[in-house]
Amino acid sequence: MSGAVAGLALFAAACGGSPAATSGAPAASAAPAAPVKGGSLTFAADTEPVSFDVHQSSQDITGAIMRNVFDSLISLDASGRFHPWLAESWEAAPDLKSYTFKLRKDVVFHDGTPFDAEAVKINFDRIHDPATKSQLASSLLGPYTGTKVVDSHTVTVEFSAPFAPFLQAASTAYLGFYSPKTIAANSAALTSGGPVEVGTGPFVFSQYAKGRQAVFTRNDAYKWAPKTAAHTGPAYLDNLTVRFLPEASVRVGSLSSRQIDVAAAVPPAQTKRIQGNAALTVLSADYPGGNYSIYLNTSKEPLNDEKVRKAIQRGIDIDTDIKALYFGQFKRAWSPLAPTTPGYNASLENSWPYDPALANKLLDEAGWTTKDAEGYRTKNGKRLVIDWPLLPAQYVRDQRDILGQAFQADLKKIGVEVTRPQADIGTYLERVYGGKADMADYSWARAEPDVLWLLLNGTSRPQKGGQNATFLNDPDLTKWTDEGRATLDEAVRKDVYGRTQQRAIDLAIVIPIYTQSQVLGLSKQVQGLSLDANAWPLFYDAWLGKPS
Repeated sequence: MSGAVAGLALFAAACGGSPAATSGAPAASAAPAAPVKGGSLTFAADTEPVSFDVHQSSQDITGAIMRNVFDSLISLDASGRFHPWLAESWEAAPDLKSYTFKLRKDVVFHDGTPFDAEAVKINFDRIHDPATKSQLASSLLGPYTGTKVVDSHTVTVEFSAPFAPFLQAASTAYLGFYSPKTIAANSAALTSGGPVEVGTGPFVFSQYAKGRQAVFTRNDAYKWAPKTAAHTGPAYLDNLTVRFLPEASVRVGSLSSRQIDVAAAVPPAQTKRIQGNAALTVLSADYPGGNYSIYLNTSKEPLNDEKVRKAIQRGIDIDTDIKALYFGQFKRAWSPLAPTTPGYNASLENSWPYDPALANKLLDEAGWTTKDAEGYRTKNGKRLVIDWPLLPAQYVRDQRDILGQAFQADLKKIGVEVTRPQADIGTYLERVYGGKADMADYSWARAEPDVLWLLLNGTSRPQKGGQNATFLNDPDLTKWTDEGRATLDEAVRKDVYGRTQQRAIDLAIVIPIYTQSQVLGLSKQVQGLSLDANAWPLFYDAWLGKPS
């Protein structure tokens, strides 16, 4: 991932147990026996991709939108089980250093090029190539060393070390497949969207108007849907239009006036408005992976002091602030890992509540015993200041800018000043990736506990494309997250990931805030819409009934 796009990894949820749909069923509403073919559906997204290149981008929105264009080797169901897709079958080597896939023989790219073993190799090698500047997709390939073409429809993907998370990674859109022809002719243009995005998926990317919308047309040749789909053959919809409407009030207003059919990222204040409209409904699910959390930079003062970190951790009234802003729509987080993710450590719940008395005691013990005229703590004449950069364009999301103001007020009560300098993306990346900031906040959606390796392993350094913004190489966290990705033994994984979560809290290197939810508002005319294991909307099975 290049330039500014690379930095979105730290503040946009990326790829990504299964979501727990609050509707109690995957479908938007009870569907009649016979789906209707035809029609155009308009979906309003809150974010426009910076890059449409699934091999390069780390944004959730890229994966969610481009899922319509790109298929994967395997699919992941709501129970965490894997099923055939472009691969008919697969086998993991006993040492988990390679995986062999038998590919379908009837799959064709949108440009007519056959999908085969060579296409898999070309795509995976492109992701691994430093020139692609991939962060998310390359991290999903882990210790990749190459793909061996066994025959025209058999490939072996090889790694330098055991790599258990690969099957889940292989189910994501980020490891989807471009036509080798478009890679050869248009590799540099794949960030820009439009017809150059040639995949094998149920929709063809037919038009893109920057700042406005992307249009996708049904692929009539499609006949290789995953086993997790509700039907086979081409999609029901003639067209899918994705409009980019960053303002929540505009999205909800457009839904209410039937200018659009589905609205993403419905905020808590607008959810009841939708539920009160007989023509509309809500579909929601919690994201798996890394919760929205604050990561504390341990490499510099003052947060190199564990007592100061713990004071910050226990000095924020997370429960009150979350309830006041989100009205129960987002659940307060206790672990860096979301509850819908395998390996979640439920014993952390309620184990580190808000405790300003303890926070004050810890700051006293750390030597921050005096206060200046404004009530902020000082030591050796220096005020206790925490630098937490703010990127305005991103923190409108979920009203995180307002939530940050509440946290500032909480910490002021214990004498800690939190500054939130607004920065352009270049400055932001320099401060956060360069370890100059004190705190960074982000989430990272993925239906795999290996996300903890990305967030907490000592070798996942931001300077090298990693996402460990704590800048701590803790031997235990590194050892346990390495062990977790080296085995498929569920008991071992649960143990090491459980200990990883506990130690991250004990060291106070992370402050989990809330579990994000995908909240969609949709017309009851929309049928068959579901959410995948990453809580992304799936439009392949969607169709339009009669208006109510």
